[in-house]
Amino acid sequence: MNKALSIFIGVLISTSAFAQGDSNMGIIPAPVAITRANGNFILDKTTVLVNQSIDGAKIADLLNAFIVTKAGFALRETKVTQANQKAIILTSVGADKLPAEGYTIKVTSTQIILTGKGAGLFYAVQSAMQMMPDKVADKITIPAVDIKDYPRFNYRGTMLDVCRHFFPIPFIKKYIDQLAYYKINTFHWHLTDDQGWRLEIKKYPKLTTVGSTRNGSIIGNYPGSGNYLTEVKGFYTQEEAKEIVKYAADRYITVIPEIELPGHASAAIAAYPELSCFPARDTFVSDKTPWAGTKKGKQVQQTWGVFDDIFVPSDNTFIFLENILDEVVAIFPSKYIHIGGDEAPKTYWKESPFCQALMKEKGLKDEHELQSYFIQRIEKHLNEKGRSIIGWDEILEGGLAPNATVMSWRGEEGGIAAAQQNHDVIMTPGSMGLYIDQRQSMSPDEPVTIGGLAPYQKIYAYDPIPKVLTADQRKYVKGVQANLWTEYVKTPEKGENQAFPRLLALAEIAWSPVERKNLKNFTEERLPNHLARLDKMNVNLWVPTPIGQSDKPLTGGDFTIDLKVPISGGKIYYSLDGSRPSENAFLYSAPIKVIVPQGEKRVMKTIVIAPSGRRSVTTETILNNGAPDTKPEAKK
Repeated sequence: MNKALSIFIGVLISTSAFAQGDSNMGIIPAPVAITRANGNFILDKTTVLVNQSIDGAKIADLLNAFIVTKAGFALRETKVTQANQKAIILTSVGADKLPAEGYTIKVTSTQIILTGKGAGLFYAVQSAMQMMPDKVADKITIPAVDIKDYPRFNYRGTMLDVCRHFFPIPFIKKYIDQLAYYKINTFHWHLTDDQGWRLEIKKYPKLTTVGSTRNGSIIGNYPGSGNYLTEVKGFYTQEEAKEIVKYAADRYITVIPEIELPGHASAAIAAYPELSCFPARDTFVSDKTPWAGTKKGKQVQQTWGVFDDIFVPSDNTFIFLENILDEVVAIFPSKYIHIGGDEAPKTYWKESPFCQALMKEKGLKDEHELQSYFIQRIEKHLNEKGRSIIGWDEILEGGLAPNATVMSWRGEEGGIAAAQQNHDVIMTPGSMGLYIDQRQSMSPDEPVTIGGLAPYQKIYAYDPIPKVLTADQRKYVKGVQANLWTEYVKTPEKGENQAFPRLLALAEIAWSPVERKNLKNFTEERLPNHLARLDKMNVNLWVPTPIGQSDKPLTGGDFTIDLKVPISGGKIYYSLDGSRPSENAFLYSAPIKVIVPQGEKRVMKTIVIAPSGRRSVTTETILNNGAPDTKPEAKK
């Protein structure tokens, strides 16, 4: 087994995959159609593995390696089967009739047939692995079933910001492994911003020798109370980036790079100040010498927010950016290149004689149209390279570039407007829970975040197709994405804590039909086992709080508290005496009755401890039987 495959198998080890009553067989995301049949397939040492698919050799190795880990034995691989021989068969026969990335699984008493091609066959194996329970006496019993499955959206993505804080290659690969397991097929890599330039560009080495390092980061919640005066640095060489692209492609994931322009440009401008457009200082001798006197001491930004730094729209700048993008497209074979386009203040353009003259020359009525001119010029260059651009929804301002795809983040309005203009759309509104840098509960135990509240249930409830769109317009909604910005995510461990379990909810809204979504089944039947898997493989997940606990005060005198453990093998501890719960508190094992005398209240506090020892935040529920308000009166 090669090293990469070994690593991938290491992250797929699961606990008992599904409860017998689970209609989805433990699979996340929920398949399109599942029909249970009579009987079981008994997986044991007599079973053979048959690969009849042209592109199934690596996928067969993946499945067999998983079975070794799960059952303790490998299956003999063969091209044909004998009569009545128990076999797992990988085939592409009939796959041409399936939707893109679609697959089928048929389990009988003698065979498991996995049908698909390319990504479809890969996803069939992911689902087959998820539905395998633990072995009993060296056998794994899998119920007979027919599964037909294909994705709702062809773009199922997540964005990782590596500019605010740099993340090493091993973490990126581990992250990609999880995306593949949950059928997320796009990794949007946010590589440049005000706080760091993270990709080697050979023609412009100062982008990384200067632009990849900053002197510190803010302390505390935005806007911060000071700085950690600790250097933050790091970048990916082009060879490392190619390594990630291949690693992802082997798992049927496309990597989309993001190179921010025309704003969020501080790191690039720190390296090459002549690209800047500072107020009243850009006296142009000629277009080839656009900058007369640079701003001394310019540094990569140490704080968060939106800055006035913006590229000057000169031919010199466009040559610079086109040269960068030429190196980018040589690394990343993706159809799309993300060019940002968001949060680009126009102050310096308004104060720039060059920009004002350019607007007059081009017949542009305002700076929004100047930004549209900027984006369209970049798009033309990328279109000539056979690529298309994606931009955040600000690229709508001043007129949308002809072939651009819009990523709608400021609510759904940008996506709606783009679809109504017959442009492709990726929905990623922060208001719908898809900014997974936000907090996951209101507990004071939550780590420092940018704010907001985005529990996985909020993501799960979101439908990426706005109801206001007509049937024809809805076809332009190509998918959905969650974004992990990292201003407050300094370590890979915190990155995992912010991402999981929320990416599992994303996977289901991106893949499963709306009518197959069921929050109760997801939360109580499937998610607990998947969280136990993540916990076992040392993913620093956010451990959910007890299922059934109210986060709002309850009134009355006689309460029955009925809770469920949100992670398989975990335990709930609770206190009623005001103390912080731990293993020293009461262990919850069955519904509890709490009597609160008239005029008094109790506070029930809980914590969930996973099998690894990871802990949830502390959650409290106030049980109030008419206790007087103890808040001090306002001073008169």
